[in-house]
Amino acid sequence: MTAPQHDLSNPNDVHGRLVAAVTAKDSHTVRACLQDGADPNTSGPDGLPLLCTAVGGFDHETAGALTDSGADSDVVLPDGTTPLLRAVDLGSPALVGATLGKDPRLRIAETERKRLLDLARHWYETGETEELRRRTGAPGPPSRRLVHDDEHTDIEEVSLGGLTVRAGHSGVLTDLERAFGVLPPVAELVARAVPYPHELHANWSTVSYALAFRKSPQAWSDLAALRHHPSPVHRRLLAGVLSSRHSLAYHHDRPDTAQDVDFLAAWALDEPDGEVLAGVLNVYTDHDHPDQEAIGLRYADHPDPRVRREVPYCLNQPPRSEPAVTTLLALARDPESEVRYVVAQALAHPRQLTPAAREILLTLLRDPDPDVRRRAAESLSGSHDRTAAVTEALAALSDEEDQSLRLEAAYGLAVRDDPRTDAAYEQVGPLGPGYEHDHCVSAHWHYMVRNRPRC
Repeated sequence: MTAPQHDLSNPNDVHGRLVAAVTAKDSHTVRACLQDGADPNTSGPDGLPLLCTAVGGFDHETAGALTDSGADSDVVLPDGTTPLLRAVDLGSPALVGATLGKDPRLRIAETERKRLLDLARHWYETGETEELRRRTGAPGPPSRRLVHDDEHTDIEEVSLGGLTVRAGHSGVLTDLERAFGVLPPVAELVARAVPYPHELHANWSTVSYALAFRKSPQAWSDLAALRHHPSPVHRRLLAGVLSSRHSLAYHHDRPDTAQDVDFLAAWALDEPDGEVLAGVLNVYTDHDHPDQEAIGLRYADHPDPRVRREVPYCLNQPPRSEPAVTTLLALARDPESEVRYVVAQALAHPRQLTPAAREILLTLLRDPDPDVRRRAAESLSGSHDRTAAVTEALAALSDEEDQSLRLEAAYGLAVRDDPRTDAAYEQVGPLGPGYEHDHCVSAHWHYMVRNRPRC
């Protein structure tokens, strides 16, 4: 296959610019070239489609840009493979997802779907090390390093004998099955996830996501049974699945999660592992439930700070009871700064502060941890509280060394139409890039409009 000649230095040769951008893994420029009319099926310097270049470089962002613009991921290449098959071979769930294209179940013939599934399953069952040894003849051991598969997940990259793949073939298999309408048993999917017990691992996250889509009563029964599994890893996976279900419900209006809240409330009462319990509470507090305060009070002095960090959200249903306020005040003095931070965050709502919430936030405004102080300042400045105590506390932040605290102070004064606002913004000093549309900055303009002299 002979590659067409492009002048890569000519700014008017959009196809040449596309080749250069794909080669450089510059997905931003790739998208710009495609918008300018470049052909997504343009061939690269090796004569193969540029999609193969992106796939071979594990560049899922560029592969996605090309595929979204019409690059043919099913085209048969001289060696009998396709760009999609090559992506599956390389074991990156992010890369396969970017290359899969629209309507794969309808678009791809059954025989090709089977070939893709068989390849992913072969890698998964054989293992990356053994398959690399078979292909290269190198004795090993392989080199391994942890890399980002996409912005949300990590994966091991495995190299041996000059070949490199990513150890995500179980995740690739799971994603392909979901795309092709294949429903393996829940137990099989769980078995694929538990060797990778971290929510950021690509193999774990793909299983969690796939299980979140399962709707049948049998699937729910099999999932619910994990609550009593002796392994905390299995129970943590269930908590992750429920979290994914609720995320899908929020974005896709799925109606089948109502039963989850009562299930989570019951589970929260008897989960013995701190990490799992924190995950359960994290999902549980996304929804109102009559037992939330009781559960929060139950765990306010839990030895695991990850659990205590979830308690303020349990106690955040207004009106807060006296025991809830007392508990929040105690947590505002917790030895772990992350717990104190969550107290400051939780008290941002409702914006109409009670006297007790005001006192807690004013206490946290003097916290030794700068992140806690910043979060307390944000909660106070954004509140509807116009008392002198809050206004003076915010004004005092204008002398802070931390510029973000000074900016929050200026914002708090601006929304309160305090006459010290202009001086407070002067004390903020020059702001770097990224603040052009910041609400704290625009508040100064609104303040000046409201308070300009009338003719």
